[in-house]
Amino acid sequence: MRKSVVVAASALFLALAPSGPAQAARCGNNAAGFPAWLESFKREAVAAGISRATVESALGGMTYNRKVIRLDRNQKSFKLSFEKFLARRAPPSTIAIGKRRLKQHWVILDRVERKFGVQKEVIVSIWGLESGFGSFTGNIPIFSSLSALAYDCRRSAFFTNELMSALKIADKGYMRVRDMKGAWAGEIGQTQFLASSYLRFAVDYDGDGRPNLIRSPADVFASTANFLRQHGWQKGGDWSPGSRNYAVLRDWNRAEVYRKTIAYFASQLRQ
Repeated sequence: MRKSVVVAASALFLALAPSGPAQAARCGNNAAGFPAWLESFKREAVAAGISRATVESALGGMTYNRKVIRLDRNQKSFKLSFEKFLARRAPPSTIAIGKRRLKQHWVILDRVERKFGVQKEVIVSIWGLESGFGSFTGNIPIFSSLSALAYDCRRSAFFTNELMSALKIADKGYMRVRDMKGAWAGEIGQTQFLASSYLRFAVDYDGDGRPNLIRSPADVFASTANFLRQHGWQKGGDWSPGSRNYAVLRDWNRAEVYRKTIAYFASQLRQ
């Protein structure tokens, strides 16, 4: 869930979240204070119940990631018109691939739709937009991304929560630290879950004992559907602009251009 969700949600989170030693009071906008901030956060994580072994595995030797901060400050794609965004992210060639993937995974998608009530076309459109149908889930270590963003003063409280959530994922054994790579804002897997959303909505649908949003299509589809259902998706309902389900897509991504593209993409998959 994407950068626009991060941007919009952070303002509310900053207003509601209690201040803490690793949050905005110790944030910084350059590398100078990062080592001290990191040590403070590591102590807070251990105090919150994360094992020292997990904390050190994830954050030991961490350095300030300037590239992530530059990327955070230069988001432009959601400012495009719908037509330009669609041409870039869901051209006819991508929709054609989506139709092939829909057919390829029809059986499991149909089961997921019957269980969660979210139409398979919507799931596949999100899958395509977020990672090119799983072809690229990101290669930036998420602890590097999240620690830089949590330290940064713009949205420190929001990303501190995401960093703590990522540590919980590792500490629970859901993912190994070395496998936790993703986009620059710390999203995980083929439909790019924030760490806090992973903890709340990820589903072990293939029954192997843990939700795997990087390698298990079944878990990816079910988790995406579960997220939408838990946010109020109406089974079998319309998803066109103005509908209740279209409003639910705002919880997936608050950018209007992104939601319109999901809706258009899903409708094209039905043709």
